[in-house]
Amino acid sequence: MSALERLWYGDSPGARLGRVALWPAARMYSAAVRLRGAMYDRGLLASVEAPVPVLAVGNVSVGGTGKTPVAAWAVAQLRERGAHPAVVLRGYGGDEPLVHETLNPGTPVVRDADRVRGARTAHAAGADCVVLDDAFQHRRLARTADWVLVAAERFSRTTRALPAGPLREPLDALARADVAIVTRKIASVTEADAVAERIESVARIGAAIVHLEPSALVDARDGTTRGLDALRDARVVAVAAVGEPEAFFAQLRALGARRVDALPFRDHHAFTAADVAQLVHSAGTADAVVCTLKDAVKLAPRWPAGGVPLWYVSQRAEVERGAHLLDASLALVLAARVSTPSTAGAAG
Repeated sequence: MSALERLWYGDSPGARLGRVALWPAARMYSAAVRLRGAMYDRGLLASVEAPVPVLAVGNVSVGGTGKTPVAAWAVAQLRERGAHPAVVLRGYGGDEPLVHETLNPGTPVVRDADRVRGARTAHAAGADCVVLDDAFQHRRLARTADWVLVAAERFSRTTRALPAGPLREPLDALARADVAIVTRKIASVTEADAVAERIESVARIGAAIVHLEPSALVDARDGTTRGLDALRDARVVAVAAVGEPEAFFAQLRALGARRVDALPFRDHHAFTAADVAQLVHSAGTADAVVCTLKDAVKLAPRWPAGGVPLWYVSQRAEVERGAHLLDASLALVLAARVSTPSTAGAAG
């Protein structure tokens, strides 16, 4: 657990004291966020219509909810139903665009902090709809449908605003979404159900549950795959520069790895040549270094050809509850694109 996570979620006297010390700053931050939200609600700040329908995928907390795999799943669903979507995102850290390109080859990925301009760029490139990755707070761009994600593993502990906690917005902002998606990695179905029911009761919106489950091991250098049973009784060095690394490490242990030497990094960490050399050295007699796709897209280009194998765990998004809610949102996007045809031909 990083120092920031220990501050936000820890029970030690130091963590509690730190949260108390940051309480005034959190109050000021919350007040500013509420004021901005009220200005959008009352029309004092305007939302701009995109030339194509927009599905926004985001959250109210910092990291760890699975925005990128869920957004990639939405892209795949739209493509299967005949649409030509593009992904628009800020691309913080540089890894998310590469992940989308890997998960949905041929789909345009537009990296632009100005989401309005990004949507226009996507339209000009041939997209007839847009999926916004990490955009719940970016209300300047109007959207056809809005999905907000919460992680079942941390929802009950996600109660404080930045900087005293991980909340970008108060939890009552969930009511602004069309659908809440409760993601789970190591939480049980029962735990996820309890979170979904609480959201439905408090925010008065429908809640779906999506299990982000490991599906295969993939060689980060050549793309070959093998079954997850290859981890059974293996000794691995586990690398994760994601919002909730402990969930990833727990998944590897649950898959039967005999020993997991966990090496967490800060979310979006930019791996250097020195980092790679240290990882290879740390692997020693390990069977493999195992990471997430988000890490693999940055590590693979630097990985030595003769080094220990570098594998990433491919995740599958499995809708366990509320599929009809997600289908309804996708149908809205598909229907809206009829009136906003692309001007540059099919893409993707």
